[in-house]
Amino acid sequence: MNLALLNTLATAGKRLLWTRSSEKNSHSMPDSDAASVVFTMLGFSRSQFLLSLCMLAGVIMLAIKWHAHAWLGLLGLLAFPLCMTAWTLLLSLRLFSKCRNWLWIWCCLLSVTALTVWMAVRTYHWWVDAHELHGLNTLQAFASTIVFSGVLLGWPLWRVQIQSHDLQIANLKQLALAAELKALQAQVEPHFLYNTLANSRYLARHDPDKAVQMLDHLIAYLQSALPDLRSPMSTVEREFELAEHYLALMAIRFGERLSFQMHFLPGLNNASLPPMMLMSLVENAVQHGVECQPGQVKIMLRAHEQAGSLYITVSDDGAGLEQKVLGSGVGLRNLRQRLHALYGDKASFELRMEADQLTMAELILPLNLYSEPNHE
Repeated sequence: MNLALLNTLATAGKRLLWTRSSEKNSHSMPDSDAASVVFTMLGFSRSQFLLSLCMLAGVIMLAIKWHAHAWLGLLGLLAFPLCMTAWTLLLSLRLFSKCRNWLWIWCCLLSVTALTVWMAVRTYHWWVDAHELHGLNTLQAFASTIVFSGVLLGWPLWRVQIQSHDLQIANLKQLALAAELKALQAQVEPHFLYNTLANSRYLARHDPDKAVQMLDHLIAYLQSALPDLRSPMSTVEREFELAEHYLALMAIRFGERLSFQMHFLPGLNNASLPPMMLMSLVENAVQHGVECQPGQVKIMLRAHEQAGSLYITVSDDGAGLEQKVLGSGVGLRNLRQRLHALYGDKASFELRMEADQLTMAELILPLNLYSEPNHE
């Protein structure tokens, strides 16, 4: 028996009961809605529907011609509950818009399956008696029909529910991380602004030229950061520019204690880089490498391509890992969570010590070119 044929027949009601559902109801039915998942699982095309009808008609005609009444009875016993259950499930979801949860779907599925199986078994025995055939007994007929409907409808539906639940959890994690990122982008650390403005006021009295430089870098920093508030992805060029303004501010604040160097090839200008991810590493280097080190500290930012991957490194010769958080702080933990949510196992982060007391933070990301979204 052609299982694909029966599965297609069982789902044929979608076109009749929910015409163009994806177009008419995309605004009111979210992807996580149980009904949309069921309609997606029971989807089919017009050509598949017509092909199934032709195949079914051909099978029935051949069975009648060859007097295969036992085979026809078995086909009806197995196919009738499957088709009627699927059609009734689709009809109930179409008519009862408030009952689109999984509990309703399973209650409808079980109750309709039990009713249609009972009807199919009664009809099957009538068919067998009418044609004086040796068919299945009642227990065999019930068991065969239940197993057949469970394998073709119940098991796939359960698998789809599990996948839908996992997808919903993943989406919630993505939304939580996105909200956390938006909060991070939307706020400028109070002590960072306070220190910058306080230093500007001090310099305005004692060194007006440096005060103007500090305010210019602060304005440039904010101008670079604000566009990312509405952007899900940034570029290497934009993030390095943002880091440059931040480090320039810190260099004015710390004076000769802090120097920095940045380098990346022009070909990586438009390489995709999650917004504020580089800044997390730079801020970590300043906080744990410069503030904890009384002497001079140099921070180096580099980006390069290797084997189709983008390597971003932030290194400093400051306090070292012995005196700083060993990569387990809140900022770095959030960074790892963002990496996993965005790239899965395709990205990695490592914080390690190199030679000459050099602390190295390294990001390895898939190399993709970022294109600005079209807002037309």
